[in-house]
Amino acid sequence: MTQIVPVTLAGSLVTLEPLAPSHHDELVAAVRDGEVWKLWYTAVPSPEQMGAEIDRRLALQEAGSMLPFVTRRNADSVVLGMTTFMDIDPVLPRVEIGSTWNRASVRGTGTNVDSKLLLLTHAFEVLGCPAVEFRTHWMNMASRAAIERLGAKLDGVLRAHRRTADGSLRDTCVYSIIAPEWPQVRAGLEHRLARHLGNQVQRRTEPPGPAAGTGSATPAAGGQPSNGARV
Repeated sequence: MTQIVPVTLAGSLVTLEPLAPSHHDELVAAVRDGEVWKLWYTAVPSPEQMGAEIDRRLALQEAGSMLPFVTRRNADSVVLGMTTFMDIDPVLPRVEIGSTWNRASVRGTGTNVDSKLLLLTHAFEVLGCPAVEFRTHWMNMASRAAIERLGAKLDGVLRAHRRTADGSLRDTCVYSIIAPEWPQVRAGLEHRLARHLGNQVQRRTEPPGPAAGTGSATPAAGGQPSNGARV
């Protein structure tokens, strides 16, 4: 039986810390960035629910079925959100990466790529998992696209699988990555992370732009700033 215990995972852009009650206020600040709990197809705690959600995850950790993390950005130590190893089978061993949410403002910055690289590396190379699973709501197109960009394959759809907070029935998409696929998936994640790191270096070394009123920057359609794609 594999021992799956709390551990800190440090990457290039983020560090995954074992969840603790002391993270409460930082997580409340993170979830208010984008108010992602208001999306009906997600299961993200509201600020008022954060304490109970931390307690729930820590209780599942105590029971051996979950390993919850907080995602912290290395550049400024800001907490970005939460993620977990869940539905842990220590005998096989097998884990699901899920119950993940992040600040809306960090989409497209590479932090989620780094987080998934850390989790998958630990699952395959430290825990020795033969497979890692991902699940998401059929209607959560952004999440499904992000999972597929990792290189995960769709195993199937569980129809009318569970009820959501509003009482509606959810169809659940089940994805997985198996151990023989991991080297190729890892290479893809490392390439994407290197691209993000290169963009950061470029932004730090670029000379200041033209003074206000003299530039030629073009706003996104509708005059609003565009948001990066979720990764």
